[in-house]
Amino acid sequence: MTLPPLPPNVIRVAYLVASILFVIGIKQLSSPKSARNGNLLAAVGMLLAVIATLLDRQIVSYGTIVVGVLLGGIIGTVSAKRVAMTAMPQMVALFNGSGGGAAAIVSSLEYLRFARAGFAVPPVAGVTILVGALIGAISLTGSIVAFGKLQGIVTERAVTYPLQKPINFLLFAGILAVMVWLIATGEPNPTVYAWFAGAALLFGVLFVIPIGGGDMPVVISLLNSFTGLATAATGFSLHNYVLIISGTLVGASGTLLTYLMCKAMNRPITNVLFGAFGAIKTGTGGSTAQSAAGKPVRDISVEDAATMLAYSQSVIVIPGYGLAVAQAQHNVRELADLLKARGVDVKYAIHPVAGRMPGHMNVLLAEANVPYTELYDLDQINSDFDRADVALVIGANDVVNPAARTDTSSPIYGMPILDADHAKHIIILKRSMRAGFAGIENELFYDPKTMMLFGDAKDSVTKLVNTVKTL
Repeated sequence: MTLPPLPPNVIRVAYLVASILFVIGIKQLSSPKSARNGNLLAAVGMLLAVIATLLDRQIVSYGTIVVGVLLGGIIGTVSAKRVAMTAMPQMVALFNGSGGGAAAIVSSLEYLRFARAGFAVPPVAGVTILVGALIGAISLTGSIVAFGKLQGIVTERAVTYPLQKPINFLLFAGILAVMVWLIATGEPNPTVYAWFAGAALLFGVLFVIPIGGGDMPVVISLLNSFTGLATAATGFSLHNYVLIISGTLVGASGTLLTYLMCKAMNRPITNVLFGAFGAIKTGTGGSTAQSAAGKPVRDISVEDAATMLAYSQSVIVIPGYGLAVAQAQHNVRELADLLKARGVDVKYAIHPVAGRMPGHMNVLLAEANVPYTELYDLDQINSDFDRADVALVIGANDVVNPAARTDTSSPIYGMPILDADHAKHIIILKRSMRAGFAGIENELFYDPKTMMLFGDAKDSVTKLVNTVKTL
């Protein structure tokens, strides 16, 4: 099976056009109004890049490519159709790890190509090959661990052990030393390279395992940037311009997103990676109106909560991971529609790190056809809480905890939060009194204005909907 090859200059122009489409597409993703068009432009750019690559003179086996496309297409289609919205972060982690693994494999094959030919590896080629293999391997196993934590296969808590940081440091230093030696000697050594690759895979596991589940959105974003850098390095190894450009775009955007998320939590990236956030022992929770510390908590019935919402002028909904787990987004939209039909002003307050991945709550609510115009980020909505009759918190925890403002000993101290406690009344839908990922009690639970509606979020919202309909 052969296709007529394109002249090299035509392929370069196609790569340039594809790269421009990538940049424009990413730019348009910054606004909900243009996001759909931006996604389409980026997809067209990717299609153009793929077609140009398939018509390159250097293609060795179209049969292998067809088999790979078919297998990957089947796996991707089945996964996309079967995965629940709550499991989307896990899917992102796996797909991201696949990209890193692909970069590591391509880099390894390039190194073995030099070994089989008996040629010395030029220094520049050695740097790009080994950097691509190192970062790709870390991204692969790190993403697998992140998937395991999010899926519940691996404990969500930070896993620590004695001398953990020195061990990780020595392992990484050893990896870098071997990499420098391989580059300096230039002589291909498959055995040493295998040890180098194995150590990089191990480091990916040790790098992510001490990070708590609450920080997985940041870790996934960081690993995504790693995958982009590995892809760019692979592009240099293969002399493929579109890989260099697209990998750099992914690396830059992932790094920027990581920075913005850390800023939203008011925590440096070093604290996320090395602070073992989430290793704190979680307090015992129960669906009772009394905390373990004996602090009073107010219950509220479905009927009273529905009445309060129905006769309010302004309601601000604060979604969290609990809403995603219960898959209550459609029920929440139905409740909001009922309230709006009664003249209630309904808005949604979205915290930057609510959920398990960047934009998790936005995607979840978009799936339920909640208008983007009703979604407000932290800076836009916080001033509105003072005028809100009810703040309806559904499954959110640390992002509304007032301890972030006042308790200097709290692990979330300094993190910008949604000012739910400024509303006239607060209704919190929660299964129990259990703490969030930070492992600390939420002071908002004990606010005199707060009322707890215990139970599954979907069931509770469904009951609220049915009750509001009767009022």
